[in-house]
This record gives sequence, C-alpha cells and structure tokens, in this order.
Amino acid sequence: MIVVADTSVLINLCRVGQGGLFKSLFNEVIVPPEVTAEFVHLAASVPRFAGLALPAGIRVQSPAALSPVVRAAKGLDAGEAAALSLAVEIHADAVLVDERRGYEVALQLGLHAIGVLGILLRAKAAGILPQIKPAVDALQRDAGFWISQPLREQVLRLAGETA
Repeated sequence: MIVVADTSVLINLCRVGQGGLFKSLFNEVIVPPEVTAEFVHLAASVPRFAGLALPAGIRVQSPAALSPVVRAAKGLDAGEAAALSLAVEIHADAVLVDERRGYEVALQLGLHAIGVLGILLRAKAAGILPQIKPAVDALQRDAGFWISQPLREQVLRLAGETA
C-alpha cells in the first residue's frame, strides 16, 4: 500500500512512540516538502513535539501541481494541499490525514483517507500492537490530540477493548 501523509498523522504518532507503524503497515510513505517543513518547524517550536524526527524510510516528493479541487478548497494549509494533490497525482492507495477539512477534501477527490486512530486500528488488526488504548491515552495526554468521548469509545470498541 502506497500512502501520502500529512503532518498531523506523522507528528502525533511519532510523539507517542509509534513512528515505526508507518514502515510496518505501508509499503511506501511519501510526503511533499511542505509536510517535511511543517514537521521540522513543529519539532523545533512546539514543546510537546521537541526533538522529533520524521520516521526513517519516508520519501519526499513534490506534486507537479495543485489539483483544481484542492486549489478551490478553503481551509487547507500548505501541507494538506500538497499532500492531497500528490496523492491524486500518484494514485496513492490512501492519504493519511486527520484534520476534518483535509478529510472532507480527500473524500471529494475520491481518495481513501486514514487518520491516526485508523492507523492504530490497522496496527492492532495486523498484530503489531497488542492494544491501542495505551497509544490513544498517550495521544490525548502527551500529544494534545483531541478525541471526542464517543469517538474514543467507538474506536476502543472496534479494537475489542472496553472504553
């Protein structure tokens, strides 16, 4: 499976020590330079992300151009716009994105969108993680990742773990 990733998914999973999931779950993870720059900026300027580095094996590639749908979409940052455009351009199997607007535009583009919680569920299903609750707890506690209580309960139920 070839995926294009946005910054949020990468930096949040790295923050909770799960950066290795990208290599374990996907054949290739590609990011545009805008995502790399945003990751580096956050790791240098936001205390909770201090010192983080992109996981090994991630390839950087620029999209040839922004998709017309992406250019017309409001509310996307540069990393999301580049990641979505690149995913369309290379016919990626999925785009890794968490922000609501990025997710909505991904669906508009006909892309399969996977967020942090979806990655954790895949890791559990693949037998890579015995439980996802510790990672979900760490995301909320350490990364400042917001998850509504109903979504948290649904994800833990899907993982076969009680909320």
